[in-house]
Amino acid sequence: MPLDLPTIRAAHDRIRPHIRRTPVLASAALDAACGGRLFFKCENLQEVGAFKARGATNAVFSLSDAEAAHGVATHSSGNHAAALARAARLRGIPAYIVMPSNSPKSKVRNVEAYGGRITFCEPTQQAREETCARIVAQTGATMIHPFTDERVMAGQGSAVLELLEDVPDLDLVLCPVGGGGLLAGTALAGKAVRPALQVFAVEPAEAGDAARSFSAGHIVPLEHTSTVADGLRTTIGAPNFAIMRRHVDGVLTVSEAGIVAAMRTLWEQLHVVVEASGAVPYAAITEQRLDVTGRRAGLILTGGNVDLDALPWLGPAR
Repeated sequence: MPLDLPTIRAAHDRIRPHIRRTPVLASAALDAACGGRLFFKCENLQEVGAFKARGATNAVFSLSDAEAAHGVATHSSGNHAAALARAARLRGIPAYIVMPSNSPKSKVRNVEAYGGRITFCEPTQQAREETCARIVAQTGATMIHPFTDERVMAGQGSAVLELLEDVPDLDLVLCPVGGGGLLAGTALAGKAVRPALQVFAVEPAEAGDAARSFSAGHIVPLEHTSTVADGLRTTIGAPNFAIMRRHVDGVLTVSEAGIVAAMRTLWEQLHVVVEASGAVPYAAITEQRLDVTGRRAGLILTGGNVDLDALPWLGPAR
């Protein structure tokens, strides 16, 4: 399946009955602080609390009846897992979910609430992939990769289509990057709709593989990281990196302290719950990784699934 604007528009049409059209919020106080105009696409208010509902729903509803009969499978730290479990439940098929043992409790509860059949594994990429491959072999389920699957990327790209419909004259978009599914869909759709648009990826410096890879011209795998942004603890995928090299204008990195401060500021100023992975674009603004003075910037708040017993500015959970 080609990943292009018509494919992303078709994905948006396919998933529209099953997702929310999330609002775009703005804050005069946040604008004054940075000297630009900021427009926040609130995917933290999406079904399952994250943008992942878009890609997972498109992937599940793209399957033929024969493909869907044995269910779907994936490995994920949480948001894609919950999104796939929900989409599978909507279609009436099983979802087999492999989750690392250190997944946030709030995200495990989300997967369970949507009927996902969870298998826990060691918190390494190798363990995730091997466990998932074993389950696929045992069940015949269709593997829906959290970010390299083009059906997933197409669904994720629908978020920027909505953002540009609501704010058509944006100068730039800031998008978190982990595996790169959202980034790929955002960059392709955004620049196809508005060629002058600049797209910047943002990630924690503690998980800075996309920045290192972008600079080196080849994928530099992510080693162990302890970033608070658990949804971004993933090495960028090969097809995602290829799209990033062609369509992304730069990759910005932010500090752990900056992420936590941005997360809290967004709660206080926008009055919405934003998880650490979703706060990284605003952290890039507050840490002045990019000058937005006099510019109109769209920021994708990717999720709002936060463990309220372990808020990062309160220290370790007791």
